[in-house]
Amino acid sequence: MTRSIYWADTYVEKQRTAQEAIAMIRPGKRVFIGSASGEPQALVKALSAAAVNISGLEVVRLMSRETTSLSEIADKTRDHSLNIRTIYLGSADTEGIARYMRFITPINMSEVPGLFLSRKMPIHVALVQVSPPDDFGWMSLGVSVDVTLAAAQSADLVIAQVNPRMPRTMGQSFIHVNSVHVLVEHEEPILSVNLRKRSGPAEWIGKHIARFVDDGSTIQIGLDAASQATVKALADKNDLGFHSQYITDDVMHLYASGVINNRRKGLNEGKLVASCAIGSQNLYEFLHDNPAVDFRPSDYVNDPYIIGQHNRMISLNVAHTIDLTGQMAAEASEHTFFAGVSGIPDFVRGAKRSRGGKAILMLYSSSRDEKRSNIVPFLNGPSVVVPRGDVHYVVTEYGAVNLFGKSLQERVLALIGIAHPDHREWLFDAAKEAKLIGSERRLGEATRGIYPIHLEEVVERDGEQITVRPSKPVDERRIQEHYYSLDKHDVQLRFFHEKISFDRSDVETRSQIDYIKDLTLVAVVGEFGFGKVVGVGEYLLLLDSNVAEVAFSISKEYQGKGLGKLFIRKLARAARDNGISGLVAYTSPQNKAMIALFKTLPYKVKTSFDGESLMLKCRFDELADTPQ
Repeated sequence: MTRSIYWADTYVEKQRTAQEAIAMIRPGKRVFIGSASGEPQALVKALSAAAVNISGLEVVRLMSRETTSLSEIADKTRDHSLNIRTIYLGSADTEGIARYMRFITPINMSEVPGLFLSRKMPIHVALVQVSPPDDFGWMSLGVSVDVTLAAAQSADLVIAQVNPRMPRTMGQSFIHVNSVHVLVEHEEPILSVNLRKRSGPAEWIGKHIARFVDDGSTIQIGLDAASQATVKALADKNDLGFHSQYITDDVMHLYASGVINNRRKGLNEGKLVASCAIGSQNLYEFLHDNPAVDFRPSDYVNDPYIIGQHNRMISLNVAHTIDLTGQMAAEASEHTFFAGVSGIPDFVRGAKRSRGGKAILMLYSSSRDEKRSNIVPFLNGPSVVVPRGDVHYVVTEYGAVNLFGKSLQERVLALIGIAHPDHREWLFDAAKEAKLIGSERRLGEATRGIYPIHLEEVVERDGEQITVRPSKPVDERRIQEHYYSLDKHDVQLRFFHEKISFDRSDVETRSQIDYIKDLTLVAVVGEFGFGKVVGVGEYLLLLDSNVAEVAFSISKEYQGKGLGKLFIRKLARAARDNGISGLVAYTSPQNKAMIALFKTLPYKVKTSFDGESLMLKCRFDELADTPQ
């Protein structure tokens, strides 16, 4: 009969200095180092000092902070006495990333714990950092549970740095003193991260994405300035839930303000669920003994099946590069303090399984100096992290598109529409050369157009939401379908003659626009990326007079719902803001609706008839005598 051991009886016996503990590591062993902010710094320093004298050592790291550079030691020894295996590349230094690329082991984060526990990759030694034990001998892994728990559970030798500054996090984060072989008491600050300053592009990305996050959604975010800017943009949302690999300061602030309350998650309700924390000392204080936070290992947090059980799961991740077919690469970049390939596919696939879920991938349209486009014709160098079939929502600072169900030609038009204006023309030419789009296609005014998000508006009519927004190049086919849906009478009012065919020339000028000299607004019903166009309002600048000609068409079933009035007011406001002097419309004298619509504007309206059409004209500097 085996007698159970009371943990306190052996605690003192297990204590060693960092140097004594590292001296217990034998040659040829595989050593795991606790990840990210949970890195046991004192143990890593001791290992670095001793590594050159321990032959055949392999170090397994996850999101290493490189506070002590084992990579440099590997370089000096030419990998003979030390090999590094990096599960997840963490760095903000692109030069360093390229230098140590050979150490990366590509794998989905959800599969790493199983890799250790199955002993397919045996962990001989685990260096972890824990909180002091409670009265029952349980120590918390604190800010780093992810794959660290599995490493500690499967290792032959567990060396734990006991740090009183490590927050005691709740959930599946505990390891017992009896399961640890060596204890090194060493107090030091937990590694913290100062958030990278949010750039203008990051803020715009956040604004675009906020439109897709409905109240009651559950969010997952990556670790980068764009993701954090997105979290900031969610400040006006309600009843959000949180299930993510990482918890950060911005998440803490949203929780403190009541935006995140986890009431409507559908799974683990009432709990912030994460596997790792990266942020400030304030964040770590927030996590300490907080029953609202539930830390779980990566094989749970990153499991697509678990992710998909949440209500309206929204995954928000940053990519580095996307090609015109939709393939996406997500290696570490200068815009992130941590980035990599491991967690993104899990959350992309999980979010798509969720009821009402969305997988959103964001990227900066270009390099920081704007000389290199992050939207490219084809991916060559970087690894493909998310295949084109899995890529749905893509967002840059220039707008958002949904690639799901789109042909390659539609994807080209969509992605060029959110590319940096300086790079659109050569991307278009490259797509033609690759035969991704027809040779007869042209980009037109859309080369320089910057999508005016402020013109977007969602209105409700008879219980249905209608989005009125500027058109995009990818709307071409839907505008064409709208024209074909009009009855003969409406076609004649819009085009002044009978028309039964609407070819590309009729719709290309409505979708390939610059939003200044020519602007088309569309009214859309249905899901983003699949909505039906039920109305079109447009203006085109007449250069000789600096006034813009306007025209409208609205599907029969949506007439009488105020869409025309909304169109003309938005067009007038946009034209005025763009330095245009006024509006003009040509219509039939029998088109009473158009005449009444034009006269709703707060300007003097002049009319004239040339025997065929009625001209309606107004100038923005001539207000009507009485409000319309």
